[in-house]
Amino acid sequence: MSTTTTRGVAQPAPAKVSQPRPRRGLRASSTFNFWLFTGPFLIGLVIFVFVPIGWSIWLSFFEARFTVTPSEFVGFDNYKQILTDTNFRNSLVTFTVFAAFIVPATWALSLGLALLVNRLRFMRAFFRSVFFLPTAVSYVAAALIWKMSIFNGVRFGLANTVLGWFGVDNIAWLANPDPPWYWLVIVTVRLWLQSGFYMILFIAALQNIPRELYEAASIDGAKPGWQTFRHITLPQLRATSTAVILLLLVAAYQAFDEFFNLLGKATWGQPPLVELYKMALGQNQNYGAGSAGAVVLTLLICVVTLLQGKIMGFGRGEESK
Repeated sequence: MSTTTTRGVAQPAPAKVSQPRPRRGLRASSTFNFWLFTGPFLIGLVIFVFVPIGWSIWLSFFEARFTVTPSEFVGFDNYKQILTDTNFRNSLVTFTVFAAFIVPATWALSLGLALLVNRLRFMRAFFRSVFFLPTAVSYVAAALIWKMSIFNGVRFGLANTVLGWFGVDNIAWLANPDPPWYWLVIVTVRLWLQSGFYMILFIAALQNIPRELYEAASIDGAKPGWQTFRHITLPQLRATSTAVILLLLVAAYQAFDEFFNLLGKATWGQPPLVELYKMALGQNQNYGAGSAGAVVLTLLICVVTLLQGKIMGFGRGEESK
């Protein structure tokens, strides 16, 4: 041990303080816990998502009827078949009409509900839960309620009963495409099912808007109501609005349950997924063409999502706006 002298008196040198090293046991335990909790999810993701996607892409280049095992390589013939199929192209038109109705309607309704609920001073949690509850309802169950109880074509249906009070004859809501009353049924059931979820997103965004902005606007003479909503609230909701619109577009492309249960085997008003279902699981069971259609639809969703995100500036930093 080295010593130092202070006025002739020997003093021991100060000992060096060693930095504590992380114990290997804790590090190994953290790694084990991470894989313990995420491993089952990752395994399920690979088995039930990535493997089917890869197999669908592989199957789209082969002839596969009545079996999911490729039999003969046909190249891009399945893609040519799906792109020249009249029913599939008509389904894309149906999607365009459906998206034109459901996307702006859901955005406006969910934002309006969020503004109303956010302004409440009492029972806010109650109304938030009430509007969110339809999100937990099955699309199949909701479609059957709309079809058999509310928009039943006979006079016992709720909608026809109310119209009968005003002397209006019974309307066959889902029986024929002319006039296209079925759009009212499909759009209203989707609005009821999904507006509560997007309302929660808007409420979270509204609560993150600094109150100082409204106070500064009030000092500058801005009137509460439309002026503050247009110049403060709406710009602050830009990122959330973009995300909501993107989610609504993707959900519109994936519409299946309500169309299938409301329209059944009708040859009109069917979205792309219903046509692919009929092609792959119908009488012909052409899994190759159905897989090609699924790949085309996935690529279309990706392209539309990227374009929409670029147009609306999704993911753009605040400094670049």
